Amino acid sequence: MIGRVPVGIPVKGRVVSVEVPRIGYRWRGSLDVEIEGGTTVTLLMSGAVAQWLNEGEEVRLRILEEPRDVKGRLVLLPRDYVLERVWDGEAVVVWPPWSRSARLQRRSPLGGEAVYEYSIVAREAETEQDYMEIVGLEQYHYASKEEIVAVWRCPICGRYFESNIQPTCPEHGVPARLHEIRGSLPSSRFLILELVDRKPFEPRVVAYVRVDTPIPLMSRRVEKNGSVEIERGIREKVFPSDWFHPTFWPEAYSKRIAIIRRYRELAKLYRSRKVARSIVGDEISREALRNANTAAARIARVVVHPDYRGDGIGVLAVKMAIEWIRERRVPEMKRRKHVVETIAQMARYNPFFEKAGFRYMWDTASGRPVLMYPLTPEARDRIERFLREDPYASKHGGRLYKSRYGRVEPLESPIRLVSVSKIYSSVLDITRLPPKLQEVLRAFGVERRVVEKYVLRRVSIEIEPGEVVVVVGASGAGKTTLLRMIIGAATKSRDEAYRPSEGVVEMPGNVRIEYLLPGEHEPSFGDESLLEHVSAKIGDPAVAVEILNAVGLSDAVFYRARFSELSTGQKERAKLASMLASRPNLIVIDEFAAHLDSLTAQRVARKLSTVCRSAGITLIVATNRPEVIKALSPTKIIFVGYGTAYAEKPPA
Repeated sequence: MIGRVPVGIPVKGRVVSVEVPRIGYRWRGSLDVEIEGGTTVTLLMSGAVAQWLNEGEEVRLRILEEPRDVKGRLVLLPRDYVLERVWDGEAVVVWPPWSRSARLQRRSPLGGEAVYEYSIVAREAETEQDYMEIVGLEQYHYASKEEIVAVWRCPICGRYFESNIQPTCPEHGVPARLHEIRGSLPSSRFLILELVDRKPFEPRVVAYVRVDTPIPLMSRRVEKNGSVEIERGIREKVFPSDWFHPTFWPEAYSKRIAIIRRYRELAKLYRSRKVARSIVGDEISREALRNANTAAARIARVVVHPDYRGDGIGVLAVKMAIEWIRERRVPEMKRRKHVVETIAQMARYNPFFEKAGFRYMWDTASGRPVLMYPLTPEARDRIERFLREDPYASKHGGRLYKSRYGRVEPLESPIRLVSVSKIYSSVLDITRLPPKLQEVLRAFGVERRVVEKYVLRRVSIEIEPGEVVVVVGASGAGKTTLLRMIIGAATKSRDEAYRPSEGVVEMPGNVRIEYLLPGEHEPSFGDESLLEHVSAKIGDPAVAVEILNAVGLSDAVFYRARFSELSTGQKERAKLASMLASRPNLIVIDEFAAHLDSLTAQRVARKLSTVCRSAGITLIVATNRPEVIKALSPTKIIFVGYGTAYAEKPPA
């Protein structure tokens, strides 16, 4: 012990004061707690947590390290203690911030073995740097209405700036400090997902989730007898009213006569309406925080780094947020939570909420889908009863997402190469070279000659409908030639480069091919956006969104981007989307993922393999990269070299 402060022993205490500064309130805060014996200690913590505690409330404190004596005050640093608040007789851990480690394995769609994995830590945002990472990701959120997502403030002159990156004050030349994330609420809590053991070129934070209290009011939009009707108070017809009330709703307090009178007094005192509005706004917000006490939470944002889309991180982020809400009762940290709600238009096109266990309930009055996740048996029973008994909900049964792309008409028979040979001939003639070069070449015995070579010799291979086939071989071994033979038969090409010298390639009569030979034949993009390009080919914007999501371009930032504005990895995905938009039953790609880094190549390979398998598309690609072959999980590998080619099943 130091004086009267016990170390390592839980003690009861009472909150004496709460300090949360206006600038940097999300990551800067403190509590003064008087513990048994009358000693007061100062607990340093994030303002996002501190603002929810109130003067006079009971807490339990376990001190892990000896307090620092700072100008006569006993101060505990953020990692020096564990704090619980006591609510309705139950202890709720509020500090240290919640954290959970997870390993996300991406498995083969064929054999189920791990192809690659992410090591991730999910934790509540705590520092200014954490929130700056959130600002960087927020720009990619499909539902954000804010063009500029952050407000910054010069620490010297106090000047404010709006910017999506950290600006420098032009007057003082110092970096501005983050002040606020636009679109968020004072009550918002943020969970970030960090990569563990990341490479220097990889981002630190790959996703975040924003959790808020439930929205104050919710109505349901239904179609009845050909007309639209609005059913008010729909949640309260399914769940107890007090699960969603009182929520964080500053507007409800701003209309009170006492608040208006307070504003007028302050405006007169400070001779400034701006100052009065600021003070009253803070008081209203504090009152709303103090009164908020629901048994529900709302996931308001899920944002994944654009390079990590379509790889399961969004689902993991939602699952981690659910556990955070369940264990810490966020955002208020008061009552036990029964249910988590989300309102997400994107859920119509991307099923990651449903993959995390959410059930579709209804559409809001504005037409946005509402999904809910039960945290308790009572909530689960109420949701299931509603989905079973409600005349509208029983039609969808809790399912929102339905694939519009579906399955293509598969190849009606195998692709057969029967005794296929391909001979390439060329003439070597040195007579057109300068005399000195001719002299050098003649010294090596080089004269005019005709060079003929079997690139393929009597190759017989069969590819079944729906297979994923990888063609491997050394450079110049004949991989591209083999692909050309298949492409030529599918397109009925008269080009000699696409026709065998001997033998035949038997192609199903219903073949619809899309192929990519780099530098020779690739999807053509103009100045249109990706969504316009894919929509024009598939004929349905909703299906176009589904295709873009399927290849990992799942964000409105990408939907409206031009091909020329994309990174190399994103361009590879866009090419795949363009090919899929034609609904082919055969896709052939040469030099697959040749220009992508290892992890991106694996992501693209696994995604393409999964999409083709689910749609019934036969996929044939040429690559020599072992990690890409593993991610593709092929059903067959064709080895090409020295004029021969033969097929084998991949090793188990």
